[in-house]
Amino acid sequence: MGSESCYRERFISYEQSMQIIDNIKIQNQQTKELFLSDALGYTIAQDIIAQENSPAYPTSAMDGYAFKFEDTKLEKLKIIDFNPAGSEINSEVTQGTCIKTFTGSLMPKGSDTLIPIENVTVDDDMIIINEPVKQGFSTREIGENYAKGEILIKKGTKIGFAQIGVIASLNISYITVYCKPTVAIASTGSEILDLGETQTNKAQIRSSNHLTLEAIAKQHGANVNQMGVVKDDKESILQLVQSSLDSSDIVVTTGGVSVGDYDFVKDIIKDKIGATILFQGVNIKPGQHIIVAQKDDKFIIGLPGFAYSSTVTFILYVLPLIFKFQGLDKQHLPVIKATIKTDFPKKSFKTVFTACNLTLENGQYFIDFNNKKSGTSAILTNMLGDVALLMQQSDSKDLSKGDLADVVLIQQ
Repeated sequence: MGSESCYRERFISYEQSMQIIDNIKIQNQQTKELFLSDALGYTIAQDIIAQENSPAYPTSAMDGYAFKFEDTKLEKLKIIDFNPAGSEINSEVTQGTCIKTFTGSLMPKGSDTLIPIENVTVDDDMIIINEPVKQGFSTREIGENYAKGEILIKKGTKIGFAQIGVIASLNISYITVYCKPTVAIASTGSEILDLGETQTNKAQIRSSNHLTLEAIAKQHGANVNQMGVVKDDKESILQLVQSSLDSSDIVVTTGGVSVGDYDFVKDIIKDKIGATILFQGVNIKPGQHIIVAQKDDKFIIGLPGFAYSSTVTFILYVLPLIFKFQGLDKQHLPVIKATIKTDFPKKSFKTVFTACNLTLENGQYFIDFNNKKSGTSAILTNMLGDVALLMQQSDSKDLSKGDLADVVLIQQ
């Protein structure tokens, strides 16, 4: 228990770290104006408000005949005009008459109901009502789509096809969006090799961290400055962080944040860059040796070097910052309840995140650990497949088969 007590005192809890992240405010949120079709995937920085009713007038929803509902009892009505879509006619429906009206046409004056062409028989200039309809049938009322003054799309909404279509229907060509953040990503370590580099001794290892994290950042809307692999010496790391801060909103390094003799990142962040350390060390598994710092509206995050650790901590701590810069309403990936298919003990006093297989069966989520390997936090292959993260809080108990568990959805 001595080591556990030491960790509890030195590191903050997962809940405390999340509270710090949630309280971060981006003071100078950057926006820009984009042509509507170029705004796909951005977050809108303004409320979109209807300036008029849609439809502005009663409108036909089908091809048929516009008439007065009270005339249903007459069974026969005289056709007095045709009403094509996009045209305005002067004719008015009176007792015993109807006007042939097409989908999207304004309902003629005097009419309140439209009977489909399938429900009538045409006899010269008359229609015979074979199958009556209810009053107001197939008539779109004023404001059915939206009403004047209604907020149709709220600020902070990510722009997809539906948002594009609605905004276009309002005849809005340009909209204000939040700028996507730029994330600089680098792997640090004199022992690691970048993609394509030749191994010259057995102690060297291949780094995938910077490319894995680049993919996650891009998948969630960020731009990336790929800095590659940086050697583990103070001058190289200092130059990396300084140059990255000039061109990026978030600087992410992997490796160099634990307690080894060559762990320079935390010292550089504090002493050379002059950033404020928001927290250093969290009681989580994997990734306890994490450091998060802020300088003005920019952030420096030092993540552990193991592949699984860096991936999980990037998801937990960097994605919320990416979401904040984009002005998104959501600040975290969703957490759902899923039924566990096997017993699963709590293996640490920390908050633990474990890769699991996620399935949806008859509308219910289930998780299992088939083909997931046990071992160190270097096993990135555990993230393959339809994967999610089982989250066991620091005070949670062992899980038994059939229990409901908290699961972080990481594939959307």
